[in-house]
Amino acid sequence: TDVAGALCLVSLAAALDFRYHHGAELEAFLRRVHGAYPALTHLHSLGRSVQGRDLWVLVLGKYPTHHKIGIPEFKYVANMHGDETVGREMLLHLIDFLVTNYGSDPVVTRLLNNTRIHIMPSMNPDGFEATKVPDCYYSLGRYNGNGEDLNRNFPDAFELNNVTVQPETRAVMEWIRRETFVLSANLHGGALVASYAFDNGNAATGSSQGYSRAPDDDVFVHLAKTYSYNHASMYKGAGCDNRQTFPGGITNGFSWYQLEGGMQDYNYVWGQCLEITLELSCCKYPPEDQLEKFWRDNRAALLEYMKQVHLGVKGQVLDGSGRPVAQAIVEAVGRSHVCPYRTNEHGEYFLLLLPGTYVINVSATVPGFQSQLKTVEIPDNTANFSALRYDFTFPAVSVRTGAAPCPTSPLYGELGRSAAAGRAAPRGVLAATVLLALTVT
Repeated sequence: TDVAGALCLVSLAAALDFRYHHGAELEAFLRRVHGAYPALTHLHSLGRSVQGRDLWVLVLGKYPTHHKIGIPEFKYVANMHGDETVGREMLLHLIDFLVTNYGSDPVVTRLLNNTRIHIMPSMNPDGFEATKVPDCYYSLGRYNGNGEDLNRNFPDAFELNNVTVQPETRAVMEWIRRETFVLSANLHGGALVASYAFDNGNAATGSSQGYSRAPDDDVFVHLAKTYSYNHASMYKGAGCDNRQTFPGGITNGFSWYQLEGGMQDYNYVWGQCLEITLELSCCKYPPEDQLEKFWRDNRAALLEYMKQVHLGVKGQVLDGSGRPVAQAIVEAVGRSHVCPYRTNEHGEYFLLLLPGTYVINVSATVPGFQSQLKTVEIPDNTANFSALRYDFTFPAVSVRTGAAPCPTSPLYGELGRSAAAGRAAPRGVLAATVLLALTVT
């Protein structure tokens, strides 16, 4: 059986060469991987594109078919602009690398044993197939089958995004709602930089200074630098064709250019998931003879970035009988989110935080539920593939909570108007006020 297994690994690796894989080949590869590694992978489609193509996701991990308490969920999404193609192939090679090194490479093995990894090679298969003539700068393949830009198609936290939500966008929004994603990246092309939230902004996030600051700005900077400094050259910040340069190979999204309806901000505000945007190539659709070098340049960064899902603190909120309390609000003091981060159905929370001392505030909208404050000292546990674990127990509470989700409306809109008018309290007070208002409704 060892010989058979080795042959399987060799045949699988040999099957994925460095060239572009169109729809049927991409599906065949994913099915082949799942067939060879059924215990380590789960293959499913999130739905169909405008033109009826499957939106494939391969899940990898020790528990690929379902969420396991304490195991964080991670995702990579590529090719949401159909003519930005490098990320699509990088994710196929990442899949190949993970499954063929599981059990022999200690980092890959511990990563897959302690993380549930979701990989979506193409969010816009229609756009990819529509790109008949590869171009470095622009083609209509950027858009989906309805001619819509999927990275302008999500609800926006700063202004009303008056667009028709596309099937691909809807599928991803539902996916984010179903899973407890903690960390994510979406892979693009046309530049060489790691860009982070916010992409849009207003006075409440400091946009008048040309930078739209998220409550977890320090974590976002760390995440972007993790990728850029583990990449072969992104950290040099040289830019492309003497255009804009990026110190350290990173940028705040808004500082680069303002973007409404992006997937990155949607993940962060409504998905409780920190996502960054990775621009991997100056040329959007480079010749395929460059793909092997792109893989060499990105492999270490793709792996190191996934390990960051184990930053910070995680745990459960439990009632007096040891049952999980869902929809409890768990936030670090001083970095409240405009849509409060809540526990999932298992009472779980995951907070990505850099090493340091934090006060964690847990509250819920049920009678007898008194808020708890706990000071925690958070180490860097990424090398151990597990965030610090801390559970909260509320002995007097014996009911499950129920809370309406935050509306997908411009939650920062009112804050921005108040700040612009000069009537706003300091940002931390504003955030606390919003948290309180949403807690008691």
